[in-house]
Amino acid sequence: MALQCGIVGLPNVGKSTLFNCLSNAKAQSANFPFCTIEPNVGIITVPDERLNRLAEIDKPERVIPTTVKIVDIAGLVKGASKGEGLGNKFLANIRETDAILHILRCFDDGNIVHVDGSVNPVRDKEIIDAELQLKDLETIENQINKVQKQAQTGGDKNAKILYDILLQYKSALEQGKPARSVKVDKENEKLARDLFLLTNKPVLYVCNVDEQSVISGNAYVEQVRQAIKDEDAELLIISAKVESEIAELESYEDRQLFLDELGLTESGSSRLIKAAYNLLDLQTFFTTGSDESRAWTFMRGYKAPQCAGTIHTDFERGFIRAEVIKYDDYVAFGSESACREAGKLNIEGKDYVVQDGDIMHFRFNV
Repeated sequence: MALQCGIVGLPNVGKSTLFNCLSNAKAQSANFPFCTIEPNVGIITVPDERLNRLAEIDKPERVIPTTVKIVDIAGLVKGASKGEGLGNKFLANIRETDAILHILRCFDDGNIVHVDGSVNPVRDKEIIDAELQLKDLETIENQINKVQKQAQTGGDKNAKILYDILLQYKSALEQGKPARSVKVDKENEKLARDLFLLTNKPVLYVCNVDEQSVISGNAYVEQVRQAIKDEDAELLIISAKVESEIAELESYEDRQLFLDELGLTESGSSRLIKAAYNLLDLQTFFTTGSDESRAWTFMRGYKAPQCAGTIHTDFERGFIRAEVIKYDDYVAFGSESACREAGKLNIEGKDYVVQDGDIMHFRFNV
């Protein structure tokens, strides 16, 4: 799938450090590859304990995880919406992403200069919010000028619907609210998506803290939490410094020991990758056997034929049925044949909505 998350933030908040740590996250669960497409884009393995468990059961020749694309976008400065700094490049890059990982500096360190002279994550958030909102307002006003006449003459139904949506967005943005705060009727979601608004993208606020605050956070994190309480957004606490130290350790065992000493069960990089995957509304189904255990990515809500198509277009075109085993049943009974004998293998048709963790086998005929 071509969906991607963009890492954004002001300069020197830890974006590139975290991105570089993500490139080493492969070794925190198993020896999977990390592929760099270009200097600021990475295809990064999504850690999934379920895939590891299936591999333990079936002992396949190959184990293939699913992945997520993450982009490290150039640091934004005040005035970006008017082209200041790398503003035009930043805004063009973020427009191409499907979700945003917004990194906020939530630690004090006199050796790391803050672009605005002091640590204030809420102010930093508001700077980027304002730039994205200003650019969206510009987009909205241009669109209003295009469709207003058609909408008001009443000859074009879609123009009237779009015009009403544009006015709702304009009102929200002028109040300093993101476009995603406007709830659009389901049947009109495509019209809204086609506007490609920057503040309509799902966002995860990532609080970059010091080592002492990695478990419970700190006062800066609480300030961010309060600032976003009315937003449709989530928050994750991570320490880029800790992640850098984990990335330098040679073995899986050493990394686990380091995490244990900090009181953590999982690295921040691993949690961030999973959060990015969820932010894109992605889920996973599995195929497994003696040849290969593999995780496949699909959009939440996909039906069986669409998931079959993620493996090969012929599978979707000639779809007959899907044989489905729930992950917990597969682990409990230990094999496909045992699940079949126990009546835990279900035959599903084209209207079956695939669930996260389903183990699938597709029957097709082309």
